[in-house]
Amino acid sequence: MQRYTWRTGLLETFLIGAALLSLVPIIGLVNVAFKAPSNTSTALQFSGPYTLDNFVTAWVDGLLGAALLNSTIITVASVALLVVIGSMVSYLIARRTESWSTGAFGIFLLGLVIPGQLSLLPLYQTMVDIGLVGTIPGLVLINVGAGLPFTVFLFTTSLRELPRDYEEAAMIDGAGPVQSFALVVFPLLRPIVGTVVILNSIAVWNSFFVPLLYLAGTGLETVPVRLYGFVGQYTANWPVIFAGLIITILPVLVAFFLLQRSVMQGFSGGVKG
Repeated sequence: MQRYTWRTGLLETFLIGAALLSLVPIIGLVNVAFKAPSNTSTALQFSGPYTLDNFVTAWVDGLLGAALLNSTIITVASVALLVVIGSMVSYLIARRTESWSTGAFGIFLLGLVIPGQLSLLPLYQTMVDIGLVGTIPGLVLINVGAGLPFTVFLFTTSLRELPRDYEEAAMIDGAGPVQSFALVVFPLLRPIVGTVVILNSIAVWNSFFVPLLYLAGTGLETVPVRLYGFVGQYTANWPVIFAGLIITILPVLVAFFLLQRSVMQGFSGGVKG
């Protein structure tokens, strides 16, 4: 048992203060979201009148129901493909000893350092040529391409530290490479899979510029693009925007609290891996 010292108390006080400080912007966001149009007080001034009309306006005028559905479909499809493709590619790179595997891994690493803005024009023109602009599959394809370098990096580094004993035993028992990967190796990657899912889900769900470029005006806009519709050239309807933020944050918070244990295991396991 470690003794409770004054340093421990000081550290706890600092952490509690930091936690309370982090609540300030959240309190301000909630306060503004409930303010009536006639309420001109600041974000941290708690004075009426308050109303629920901002939430109704955000939901109806912003078409947030459809936007939430679009964001969910795009996020789930993109992350699922990233996990499947990234893990399979990384397995080949990590288990092969030929020189091409090192070169392939280096090419994926280049994707981490080359700015994506360099490919905006040629990529957009390519998507126009193949008819995928303004479609959900097109956006999913772009998300997979953008997230694959980081995903391959995480999976490959984890696979290189994973012993080959189990998969070799499976191959001795008659399992092929695909069966060995699917039934033996992939279950052992559960911690890093959790990390990949969490990080890519956050990136895809919060993505703004790419959905704005490829889906604006199609009726398939995601949540960030829909919320941007309340921002004008000279003014912004902040109470409605903040109300929309709360609406769109709630599903994410519910999912986090339901999967909290898996999320923490994914982060801790991924860091250790």
